[in-house]
Amino acid sequence: MANAPHGGVLKDLLARDQPRHAELSAEAETLPALVLSERQLCDLELLLNGGFSPLEGSSDVFLSYIQQPLGADFAAGAGCGWMVGWTGTPPSQPNSKAHIEEMNATTSQKPKTDQLVELQGLCPKRITMVVKENRLADGALFSMPITLDVTQEHIDELGLKAGTRITLRDFRDDRNLAILTVEDIYKPDKALEAKEVFGGDEEHPAVRYLFNTANDFYVGGKLEAVNKLQHYDFVDLRYSPAELRLHFDKLGWSRVVAFQTRNPMHRAHRELTVRAARSHHANVLIHPVVGLTKPGDIDHFTRVRVYKALLPRYPNGMAVLGLLPLAMRMGGPREAIWHAIIRKNHGATHFIVGRDHAGPGKNSKGVDFYGPYDAQYAVEKYRDELGIEVVPFQMMTYLPDSDEYMPVDEIPKGVRTLNISGTELRARLRSGRDIPEWFSYPEVVTVLRESHPPRSQQGYTVFLTGYQNSGKDQIARALQVTLNQQGGRSVSMLLGETVRHELSSELGFSREDRDKNIARIAFVASELTRSGAAVIAAPIAPFDKARQHARELVEKYGDFYLVHVATPLEYCEKTDKRGVYKKARAGEITGFTGVDDPYEAPAKADLVVDCEKQSVRSIVHQIVLLLESQGLLDRF
Repeated sequence: MANAPHGGVLKDLLARDQPRHAELSAEAETLPALVLSERQLCDLELLLNGGFSPLEGSSDVFLSYIQQPLGADFAAGAGCGWMVGWTGTPPSQPNSKAHIEEMNATTSQKPKTDQLVELQGLCPKRITMVVKENRLADGALFSMPITLDVTQEHIDELGLKAGTRITLRDFRDDRNLAILTVEDIYKPDKALEAKEVFGGDEEHPAVRYLFNTANDFYVGGKLEAVNKLQHYDFVDLRYSPAELRLHFDKLGWSRVVAFQTRNPMHRAHRELTVRAARSHHANVLIHPVVGLTKPGDIDHFTRVRVYKALLPRYPNGMAVLGLLPLAMRMGGPREAIWHAIIRKNHGATHFIVGRDHAGPGKNSKGVDFYGPYDAQYAVEKYRDELGIEVVPFQMMTYLPDSDEYMPVDEIPKGVRTLNISGTELRARLRSGRDIPEWFSYPEVVTVLRESHPPRSQQGYTVFLTGYQNSGKDQIARALQVTLNQQGGRSVSMLLGETVRHELSSELGFSREDRDKNIARIAFVASELTRSGAAVIAAPIAPFDKARQHARELVEKYGDFYLVHVATPLEYCEKTDKRGVYKKARAGEITGFTGVDDPYEAPAKADLVVDCEKQSVRSIVHQIVLLLESQGLLDRF
């Protein structure tokens, strides 16, 4: 029999609300709708199917305040979150659920928009218990805040307030997924959340998301399920907690070791999971995350094909593969506890926690965000409450003399070992170099090579930036001809004027419009790069932030080379045969880069050239040499 869910009952809202499906579906069509982001969709899916049990809505987290009577600290202006204005005698617990219900029932107590008062600063009396103490309101263990973040515009347009019912909608297909009854809206203390949950390092991906992407307000409330999310990939492997529990029961499995991963699996992972299963007389659930993982990770399509290829390598049907639509936070110790709860809800009795579990690695100073075994210590601390047995494992290392893998802490001194790091593996995939069978199985390598072709077949972008008439257009045209002559891949060119005419004709030359133009060029370049093309882009691109955004977008799929055509402005103006600089100087053209608009010279260009001192031919040759040095022009 599968392990009991966290909290004792699986909160499967889809099953709970199925008898009311027709009623809820009809109501959802009449309500104002909030369109969810990809991360919010991941969270909602696991709220609806019970993966986040015992949660039934985000209010389980957001209403978990330590409530205290209103005192002198409030009168002095200390506080946190949103407090609702009132008339008459102030309540002892302002903004509590009881107060909100009282206000809704009493017209004189209902707040007006201009009565909402934002109180700044940290108030320890009203911080969420989940953030501070890993606890829900009832004291149950839960380590990760599940937040529905919205903007002020959302609040105004949807009329969000306590008691409002809104539809939660899928951005991919406009499908109505759930109805949320709002119970509270407040402005969170993001600094506190960043410090307590993720450690506070501003370079941590979750902290960056919190401050740069997440919206300013959180909404809490109760959910009612309308429809499950639609998936079109690997549908046979997408088990809900209830379905996976039923599958275990069908197989007769009562002891299940769950293995969390966001990376491809190789021989070491197979050895680790088999050892864990055998030592605990259990079977294996390979439970990879296919929602959102760390930026730069291998896409889940490739990874799932790898897992499927690996599955027959397990003995006697030992393992089952199921996919988890989780949005990871890379939260290390906190996340490990959360992962254990999720796997318990899916029926697992044991959970493997490895070295630096769910850690994002190192910051820019080379310092690890978390200690290598912090996650194991955190899960072990709550072992009794979690109700799932932790299986701690250290890194597995290959012993060539005996052709076996062993945990690194069990290897006798002096024994020869071999290992290939993730960085080295990626380098071998890019270059086409051999990946030995002791490291990974041939069928796994075949899948990885399909998604990681050799350098000569990978797309890339050469991004030329410089003043008008700096020579970048001539360089772009000459480079295109040179690359076409060599062959091997298609070559696309995105000249600034062509893009302005074909894609951005409605844009002007304000900073905002210039950034939009570069963003469009970057998007097109990234898609062409992903398809294996060589892309030559040659806009003016005067602002560093827009160029950096372009680099980040393209580098998701291939190499990006920034070439600064640093021809001096005086030379550009002196050789201008079209007379555009003259018109700009006369005021006939405004917003002209170099005349009345700035140009931010790149500080870290991959190549700097100058058409006053160099010929176009020699510059093109320099670019070709750069590409050759990276293996992109190899034909054999």
